[in-house]
Amino acid sequence: MSKKVRRSLSGTEKLSILREHLVEGKPVSSVCEVHGVQPSLFYYWQRQLFENGATVFGGVSKVVATRERQQAETIERLEAKLARKDHVIAELSEDLVHLKKDLGEP
Repeated sequence: MSKKVRRSLSGTEKLSILREHLVEGKPVSSVCEVHGVQPSLFYYWQRQLFENGATVFGGVSKVVATRERQQAETIERLEAKLARKDHVIAELSEDLVHLKKDLGEP
């Protein structure tokens, strides 16, 4: 059984494929056949375009801005937690080294 390697198309490439149908009026089946794309994937890209197209004209939506802010806060919180853990591990390691030296272990 052979495995097919998945292609990863850029946003520009996807838009170009969609444009062939939407602007140039080519049938979806022929566009998909030429580019080796499943029609279901084509329609998924089209749905994404229409659902998220308003951001192009309206700037960043409030939902996206809120999500980005929440992600930034989460990253900051996790980085602080990681720094605290690193500090505790360093202290414990130092205590262990001193204890080994006091007990005469190599």
